Amino acid sequence: MAGDDLILAGSCGLGCEAGGFWVDPSSPVPLAVITHAHADHATAGCGRYVATPGTAALLRSRLGGEIEVEELAFGAVRSFGSVGVSLHPAGHVLGSAQVRVEPARGPVWCVSGDYKTEPGPTAEAFEPVPCDVFVTESTFGLPVFRWPEQGGVAGSMLSWWRANAASERTSALLAYSLGKAQRVMASLAGAGELPGVIGVHGAVEKLCRVYEGAGVSLPDYVHASKATADSIKGTGLVVAPPAQAGTPWLRGFAGDGGMGTAQVSGWATIRGRRRWQALDTGFVLSDHADWPGLLHAIEMTGAQRVGVTHGYTRPFSRYLREERGLDSFMLATRWGDEDAE
Repeated sequence: MAGDDLILAGSCGLGCEAGGFWVDPSSPVPLAVITHAHADHATAGCGRYVATPGTAALLRSRLGGEIEVEELAFGAVRSFGSVGVSLHPAGHVLGSAQVRVEPARGPVWCVSGDYKTEPGPTAEAFEPVPCDVFVTESTFGLPVFRWPEQGGVAGSMLSWWRANAASERTSALLAYSLGKAQRVMASLAGAGELPGVIGVHGAVEKLCRVYEGAGVSLPDYVHASKATADSIKGTGLVVAPPAQAGTPWLRGFAGDGGMGTAQVSGWATIRGRRRWQALDTGFVLSDHADWPGLLHAIEMTGAQRVGVTHGYTRPFSRYLREERGLDSFMLATRWGDEDAE
């Protein structure tokens, strides 16, 4: 990268000196522009945050209501230093945004954060941002990652739940508390009649309330606890974070037929059985772009320079250079992958 580039990788992540801010800093900074509220992109302790209203609500829920957050609506332009900044839908989770940075003169940059090009029921639809330099994630930046049609995945999850319910076997879907859990719940409701009660872990419930406050429609659910266990056991479904796999808390909802557990993740494509041996199955549903989605997103921006960050950075950047003829470079940050939460 050139030393005079508008956005550079530094000690705290991606910084814009001309604007005096960092994008998704990995440690506290005075001014942070946040793409979305996942923990690996939203560091606690920053002096001030700039985010969309949806992300701002999630940040207050996760980091505390006392934080200082400036809300910036999608498409609105705010001047910081000598640059103009605007936020544009990324399709990843509620409020997720791409950060467009335009200087008084010179190339326009866009930092995508995490994004998903396929529309879903719980996040604003991805919008391509025309720019000269596009910074893309590469969490699933290998050709093996190609998502099945999400309606079919929702139907498969519902069929699995129904089969379990018919045997008085409680179902449990393990999904990240922010974004994935809400998408799973909405997708199930859209796939057909549910065979039982949905019980959600406390971490999931807290964020469901934020989603509902933002106008996202979710099916009825109860807080999964000892008080509601009898209504869940047998025919119900528990939605919980992956860390709850195999815990006494989760086993407490097993019905007479036991419990069926499944992971919901893009990683189920290649390593579900190897990583979670105790689970029954996996469903491929990701809030990130797959290989075709990444390539299509880059193409839609019209960018001739592409920075590649967290994920399969080296092979993806090399592919863009050698096969697509783009000026591609790698940006080292501490951003995690879909497992980070």
